[in-house]
Amino acid sequence: MERLDLRLSLPGPAGAGGREWMVTNGLGGYASGRLGGGAARRHDGLLVAALPGSGRTILLDRLDETVHPDGGAAFALDQALVEVRFELGLPVWRFARDGIELERRLVMPWRQNTTLIAWRRLDRGGARLRLALRPWLHMRGNDGPADRPLEPPALTLRPEGRIEITQGAFPPLRLRARAAGVELALDGGRIDKAFYQVEAARDYSRFGPLWSPGLLLLTLDADGAELTASAESWAMALAQTATEAETAERGRRERLIARADPAARDPVGRQLVLAADGFLFAPRGRDDLDARVRASGETLVSVIAGYPWFNDWGRDTMIALEGLTLVTGRPELAGSILLTFAAYERDGLIPNNIPDGGSAGVYRALDASLWFFHALDRTLARGGDRTLLPRLLPVLQRILAAHQAGIPGFGIGVDPADGLLCGRDPEPGHMLTWMDSATPRRGKPVEINALWHNALCLMTGWLAEAGDAAGAESVGVEAARVRDSFNRRFWNPATGFLFDLLEGEDGDDPACRPNQLLALSLPHPVLAPCYWRPVLDAVVTRLWTPVGVRSLAPESPDYYPSYLGDLHCRDTAYHRGTVWPWLVGPLVDAWLRVHPDDRAGARHLLGALPGTLAEGCVGTLAEVFDGAAPHLPRGCPAQAWSVAETLRAWTRTGNGIQGPPALGGCGQSPPLTSPSP
Repeated sequence: MERLDLRLSLPGPAGAGGREWMVTNGLGGYASGRLGGGAARRHDGLLVAALPGSGRTILLDRLDETVHPDGGAAFALDQALVEVRFELGLPVWRFARDGIELERRLVMPWRQNTTLIAWRRLDRGGARLRLALRPWLHMRGNDGPADRPLEPPALTLRPEGRIEITQGAFPPLRLRARAAGVELALDGGRIDKAFYQVEAARDYSRFGPLWSPGLLLLTLDADGAELTASAESWAMALAQTATEAETAERGRRERLIARADPAARDPVGRQLVLAADGFLFAPRGRDDLDARVRASGETLVSVIAGYPWFNDWGRDTMIALEGLTLVTGRPELAGSILLTFAAYERDGLIPNNIPDGGSAGVYRALDASLWFFHALDRTLARGGDRTLLPRLLPVLQRILAAHQAGIPGFGIGVDPADGLLCGRDPEPGHMLTWMDSATPRRGKPVEINALWHNALCLMTGWLAEAGDAAGAESVGVEAARVRDSFNRRFWNPATGFLFDLLEGEDGDDPACRPNQLLALSLPHPVLAPCYWRPVLDAVVTRLWTPVGVRSLAPESPDYYPSYLGDLHCRDTAYHRGTVWPWLVGPLVDAWLRVHPDDRAGARHLLGALPGTLAEGCVGTLAEVFDGAAPHLPRGCPAQAWSVAETLRAWTRTGNGIQGPPALGGCGQSPPLTSPSP
């Protein structure tokens, strides 16, 4: 299998611009930094370990690397950078200066909190080289402030050149260097104001202290050198050399690509498949849940919504599930994730997030539980385990019953007057829908009722399959009522598209937003066919960009063209024009529903998204982009639903395209008449 995914020729570190790299470990841990060297975010580190209790923890912040050739001038390795390439998603740096050529590789063994870095000479020069490594540490939670005071460090020397370093109550960082010659020069170095460039732009603490135990002096010969940094036991940390670990990880990644949908095995699809894998993780520290899941013969698996600061979110997980697991040929993981979140169901809700390092869910999402129905449907439709349905049916019934009866504390419930679902959370700051940041949507949101109708239709079929004919009929009647009310109330003849919100704090909201896409993109569209084309046309002409779909039309007085500034400015812009790549999935679905034979037109909607895999955090997709050109990547540099929905849309519009989602019984009602053309 061809291993080279991407090659970037760089005229020194400045040529890398603001691009970043990231490698994940299947536990929620990772290594990341600027492509040209160093840490630009407070979240960056060469070993960010996923630890029980404390969550993701930066154990090794960065390395200074200096080359000392015999008889020549020393130079900082990053200043000699000429190329970065990605082989099966793994970064490889090449450096050249004064006839000396070196290569650096980095790998994290799967499901281990270990980073291995290897250096080797590519030139044939005879001069002896020494590589001086200075590790810098500031042990802290990865989302904590950069200027948190340093905990008192303690260093222990072990046999065979092994080093253990602790700071405060954090577990030890274990370091071991291998080379033809290894020396350790302890000096207790310190930097009081290490600069984090991205944090400065985001108006967070931009400086932070770092501590170093000293220098590791490595002699480079034909076998090269390597450094192991680990939070695991010594036995696990040293179980593999860097070469062995990279060979194992390459094999694992090759098998991932081989399992994926055939339409995802081209160069773009390959990168997206590998990026998708990074968001699937086995949580550590959720021992109570892990025990229950294991007792049922299952595996505890979840989804990191985004690196580096998001944890697992119910809404994001359910939206991303098809792209992350089913398109990639791993339906068994889809089942495990659904069972994991089902175990968290409480009072008819699945959690909208589970805090990093913890095991208790946070419940205040109106849409996460409705997306759960959709995720199960897609799993079953793509050949998932049919035994999931009877196992999850009681959970689904509790969710429907709770929404119909009303869920105290959140104002979630069905309006008996029209059957539409509303949410009127009395607590300010609680975000019931995905688009509530600085844009309160208390009332009856359009996408919530599209999801509600879809869930009712799915439940009608599932109850019938389970032999509950009376239950199926009752839910089917409710679905028909929702569909009738939706088309009567959400269509706005004054604008030619749908209201975004009914009965909000300021009445009905006529703003042009992408949420209306779900009314025709879901497997059971609530929107009457006569409205499909005008809604699609409104979204494409007013909201589409080459990198995704804007959250608000530019002509709106509340539109923000850029996602910049401090937290307040960013929150204000978050859903007021900022572009969201994940929406390309529903957009492609809607296009193919209206134009079922126009694969080329649907593929065009992906625009420049595939090209952004070489920008931002290389090999993955950002959370958001600016609403205005040139649509720079912003927010979280690696986002699960951005990758998952782009991958799903890529395969739908490729050679392996499937037909549009089949319409169930609820979608076969006669179309309503419409005054629109």
